This record gives sequence, C-alpha cells and structure tokens, in this order.
Amino acid sequence: MKTANFAQKPVLIGQKVILRPFEIEDAQQMLNILADPEVRRLTGSAENDSDAQAPMSEEERERTLAWYGSRSGRGDRLDLAIADRESGEMVGEAVYNEYDENVRSVNFRILIGPAGRGKGLGTEAIELFLRYGFEELGLHRIGLEVFSFNPRAERVYVKSGFVLEGIKREDFAYNGEYIDAKVYGMLRSDYDKMRKGSL
Repeated sequence: MKTANFAQKPVLIGQKVILRPFEIEDAQQMLNILADPEVRRLTGSAENDSDAQAPMSEEERERTLAWYGSRSGRGDRLDLAIADRESGEMVGEAVYNEYDENVRSVNFRILIGPAGRGKGLGTEAIELFLRYGFEELGLHRIGLEVFSFNPRAERVYVKSGFVLEGIKREDFAYNGEYIDAKVYGMLRSDYDKMRKGSL
C-alpha cells in the first residue's frame, strides 16, 4: 500500500462549505477564531473561564500567525481552511495529523468559529473530509477525542458515523472540575457501510 499523500492540498466543495488550502491572509482570521472564549474552552486551550477570556500574548499571536502561514507547506499532515460557501468567510479548520503509516490511521480535529456555528457547516465539512480521507488518501482508521462538556460536537460526530471506543476519565480539568475525554473512531468498513446505507 502506498503512503497517504498529505503534501497535496485539495479543494473540497460542498453545498454549504469549501475546504481549501490555507492562504497567508487566513492567519489573521484564525487568530480571531482562536481568541474566541468558547473555542478556547472546548479545545482545551484554557483551563478556566479567566484564561478563556484573556487576550493572547504577543508571543502567542506571532506563533499562531507563523503556524497558519506555514500550513500549506507541510507534507506530514493535512490542514484545510473551512469557508462558508455563501459568504466566502473562512470560519474554521479541518485537520488530519499524527499519521501512523503502518495502521494507515490519523487523528482528526475540526474547529468552527462563532461565524460558522449553527448552520450545518461543520457537519458537511466532516462529511467532505471523511470522504477525502477514506476514498482519496486510502486511510483505514480516523480517530478523534472530544471533551464531555461538548455535547454539540459529540452529536455531530455520532451523526457522521463515528463510534465511541472509550472514555479517558477525568483527563482534563476546567474551572477546577475534572472532565472526561471521549475517544471516537471510524474504520473504512464503518464508512463503507454508512455510504451504502445512504445510497
């Protein structure tokens, strides 16, 4: 089996979203998205409400701008910007990282900022990204983790076909309260069954 090619950065077009390579000018918008208190809380980037609402330091800002400015040059992972097709606004990202060539598995994460919430953009972005992962990259397994205080995301993952594989009990703490991390996965066979059922 050939190795999945993450150096190629596709453009994936749906009814509501376009997933596309990051452009230099997207870095500032991602900075705004990552500064959102809810994004900081749900991604585990903050440990309490005070952290979540604190402005980024200049060092964090510079590091983030450099990070998103370099995404299209990486061959070991796939980072795509999620754009609202109607408005053209970039509202988040979809990522495959931690590729295991032996198992042909990746870690998946998705992030939707305030401007993209409640419109079904995340659901469609996941569908497009899964299809690309299994059908074009030839992946065998796609896994993710979600905190138990993010039931909205969890519902979308289950609806998309992810299967609960385990719970990392009290794996994170927020405002001094311990939070479980739930481990979900999807195999190529799960994906094929789901696709067959939707035909």
